[in-house]
Amino acid sequence: MPQDQTTGAAANEFGRQTARRLATAIGARIRGSGSNEADYQGRRIVIKCARAATSSVGVTYRMLEHLHEVVGAFENANGAYELFALPAAEFVKHQRPTASTGAAAGKVGLVSRTVFESQGRFLKRVVL
Repeated sequence: MPQDQTTGAAANEFGRQTARRLATAIGARIRGSGSNEADYQGRRIVIKCARAATSSVGVTYRMLEHLHEVVGAFENANGAYELFALPAAEFVKHQRPTASTGAAAGKVGLVSRTVFESQGRFLKRVVL
């Protein structure tokens, strides 16, 4: 089912709140209130969250230009999150454009959980 403004806003809020809690769990410091960018072990990252039924995460092309890694936080059926760090260059290599025809059209690349699992490094399993 495609998102509308209401479901998109709810997903955005979920992602921001969850990313902040996950950042604390891995010892990262969120850079500001406007995004999920963080400093982690001397590297600039972004934490992108996906609920259990979602198989990919998206990052804007513009944001990718100044990141070292993308941390994909994928929820399992039991509610725990598995966090994988994928170098930004690998994200770019494997991304596909969003199917969105709204504001994200032409601005966001998506990468699947399977790429994070096969090309990234496992960071931690977190139960919130």
